[in-house]
Amino acid sequence: MTSALRITVVIPCRNDAEFLRECLRALQKQERPADRVIVVDNGSTDDTAAVAREAGVELIDEPLVGIWPAAARGYDAALPTSEIIARVDADSRPHPDWLARIEAAFEADQTLGVLTGGAEFYGAGRVVRYLGEHWYIGGGRFWVNLWLGIPLVFGSNFAMRSAIWERAREVVDRDNARIHDDLDLTIHLRESDGVRWDRTLTMPVSARPLTSVRGLARRVGRVVPTFAASWPEGAPWRRRETDYPQEGPGGDDAGVAVT
Repeated sequence: MTSALRITVVIPCRNDAEFLRECLRALQKQERPADRVIVVDNGSTDDTAAVAREAGVELIDEPLVGIWPAAARGYDAALPTSEIIARVDADSRPHPDWLARIEAAFEADQTLGVLTGGAEFYGAGRVVRYLGEHWYIGGGRFWVNLWLGIPLVFGSNFAMRSAIWERAREVVDRDNARIHDDLDLTIHLRESDGVRWDRTLTMPVSARPLTSVRGLARRVGRVVPTFAASWPEGAPWRRRETDYPQEGPGGDDAGVAVT
């Protein structure tokens, strides 16, 4: 039986051709194939475009360098034909059942608006992997959930209904290359959007950000500017005042983890 849900996978990429090649291979092995795969070439000077063409996926350009401009460009391109927009990064290696599980989750729960999971870091030692999964990602999820009341959307591993992006695209700071796109998206979501974290929906991703003090500091250093960019709208008291009505995705189960 063919699903009524059309899923588009968006991959922003800048000078990560070899990582992208492996990511696309992983997507080709999905038990439930993507209906569309869009690679957003964010001003690459390597073979990113050639790798995308070789794999037979859609390739679009976003000249404004930055993860938010590239990701947003891809989400926009996915809107006309997709019920679900899924997101990975070039260094993601989705498990074969990743899209099948996403599809099943959205089909089973009409109140589900955004589904996200955690990371399995590769390319580093056991200690770095543990700290990345439990402190970097896990810690971020804990504090964001405490502050905002919903789980942190992890940019390398999530999917959202197109209706969510149709609204969010008008309020996020999508042209700002100096902030975390996934945190900014989370800040502009509400409990009524049905944001859910599934602890079993994990994504293998490169440990590159964790293997140097400079790389880690750059990512952690973007947290405050991301919150500042949406202030005061992102404050918890303002979020409660502007929670969106229970129309479409969202409901009593919003913002809870799947067990």
